[in-house]
Amino acid sequence: MSQETFFVLGATHHTTPLSVRERLSLDADAAARLATRLAHISGLREFTLLNTCNRVEFYGVAADPSAATHVQSAFCTQQNVDPAEFERFRLHLRGPAALHHLLEVAAGVDSQMVGETEIFGQVKDAYAHAQSSGHTGPVLNRVFQKTFQAAKHVRSSTAITEGHVSVANVAVDLAHTIFGDLASTRILLLGAGDIGEKTAKAFRSREAGSLTVASRRLERAMELATALGASAMPFEQREARLAEFDVVVCSTSAPGTVVSRDAAKAAMHKRPSRPLFFIDLALPRDVDAGVANLQNVFLYNLDDLAKIADENRAAREAELAKCRTLLAERAEALWKQIEPRLPASVPPPPQGDAVPSSHG
Repeated sequence: MSQETFFVLGATHHTTPLSVRERLSLDADAAARLATRLAHISGLREFTLLNTCNRVEFYGVAADPSAATHVQSAFCTQQNVDPAEFERFRLHLRGPAALHHLLEVAAGVDSQMVGETEIFGQVKDAYAHAQSSGHTGPVLNRVFQKTFQAAKHVRSSTAITEGHVSVANVAVDLAHTIFGDLASTRILLLGAGDIGEKTAKAFRSREAGSLTVASRRLERAMELATALGASAMPFEQREARLAEFDVVVCSTSAPGTVVSRDAAKAAMHKRPSRPLFFIDLALPRDVDAGVANLQNVFLYNLDDLAKIADENRAAREAELAKCRTLLAERAEALWKQIEPRLPASVPPPPQGDAVPSSHG
């Protein structure tokens, strides 16, 4: 029964629509509250929460098989999601399958954009946070350390990361398709976090024109603008000044939209002959979906960019197969190491006068 004591539970881009992932996403405060709840679940010995724009996953070590059910209940309660709805989309793996999944996630093989490198840092951050909070122990510590080694090995011994496989690069290529030469393009960056910064740098590397940064924290906007040789703008001016820009990259952590359809429509009245291109990299989304229906306005979200990247994936299929073979070998070897360390699985007590199953 030890296979049941190591598990992963969550939802990813593979089966969960963007509209649902928005409702499942956790900001920093929500993640902290949930971690406190999980720490009090009886039988849950260790856990790590991985929360990105494409997945929310709980990796756990449990002393009884019902722990994963309690994790799901705590998560659904906090996010106000019907457990039955969550189960329509959820990922739930145990034992070697859960371990193999983690290795593929960290290596970028399971990513929406196969081969992207950002996920490796996100997994490392998730583990570091869980470790510093006292939520990991001997099993997860070893699992994650070996996972990082495997991911590095795959990246160095295959060509899985070659080409433009990041959200930032795909977005810049798309802008180039729409506007041609980017030298005269005016770009507004809404949000000064990691993904926004990488997209801004990708535009800079393609010799894009003027760049303006706006963040809900003006000091952060000014800091990033200085680093990029850009200008900063108060976040409150974003809608009033939309018409000044050709490309708007949105990556805030706001709980709702920060660009309305009315604001985009008003901007287009001032610039009817020049396209306005929105790249919405946020989850929940920053841009009202109705913006896409406006004349000469282009709106692409995370799933849209992933579809474009997927069209260019054929060239990496051979490398992908090689990666999966390497990771499967690593997962099998690691499972043999950690299985003896897992707690013995204690079956839950019988419920009432339950009749034993006759199916064997």
